[in-house]
Amino acid sequence: MSTAIVTRKAAPAASSGGVGKFGLGVATLWLSVIVLLPLAALTTEAFSVNGLQGFIDSVTSQGAIDALRVTIGASAVVALINVVFGTLIAWVLVRDEFPGKGIVNALIDLPFALPTIVASLVLLSIYGPDSPVGITLNATQPALVLALSFVTLPFVVRAVQPVLIEVDGEVEEAAASLGANNFTIFFRIILPTLFPALLSGGGLAFARAIGEYGSVVLIGGNVPGQTQVASQYIQEQIESDVPSAAAAVSVVLLLITFIVLFILRLISSRTAKKVED
Repeated sequence: MSTAIVTRKAAPAASSGGVGKFGLGVATLWLSVIVLLPLAALTTEAFSVNGLQGFIDSVTSQGAIDALRVTIGASAVVALINVVFGTLIAWVLVRDEFPGKGIVNALIDLPFALPTIVASLVLLSIYGPDSPVGITLNATQPALVLALSFVTLPFVVRAVQPVLIEVDGEVEEAAASLGANNFTIFFRIILPTLFPALLSGGGLAFARAIGEYGSVVLIGGNVPGQTQVASQYIQEQIESDVPSAAAAVSVVLLLITFIVLFILRLISSRTAKKVED
């Protein structure tokens, strides 16, 4: 009798395994179509002219180096800026009550939904040659930082917000009762708790910024060596009928993004293990 019971319980497990294998096959196929095959084609194109030497020549040309330097530098600055102001915004949304809080919270996600070229157009209308506020930033590096900050801000806010919600207020109250001031409470109690979220949000903001095109295409000016980002350089190479050079720089951007995301994954895994322990 007990054997029959065991047999009946094992049958659904076998059926579930079949569905699991089918799902794995479909997922692998779809991932191959939309991710792996395009990446393979891009890598093949990057090495299509003179192999490795051609790839090295493409990514070490002055134009490519300048574009990568501008892109990485601006993205790093943007990540740091958004870590500061994104944390401040998240703090206000979690800890303070004010009229229109729901609207502000919804506006944080606007860059996710808004076409990025629209953001560039809006920024150009405000800070372009006919600026209504008297500030002209177009074709300058501050314009790049402003545009990239707009599209990457939500990554930090949405990473920090849930962690702030989970912070134990009793710990803060206990520290305050022992004489700790707000500065000490933040840097000794809250900041260490937020640190993994800050790394995650800042890393995602950086990874998003280095591949950005739409938000900088109008306000940035595309000045080589000054405001031309890697995505604009890639487009320039395609228009110049040098697809191998465009692919080579694209591969470099992909490698940088992969490394950043891989590091974030490691940090997330280690943080999760510490929480479990």
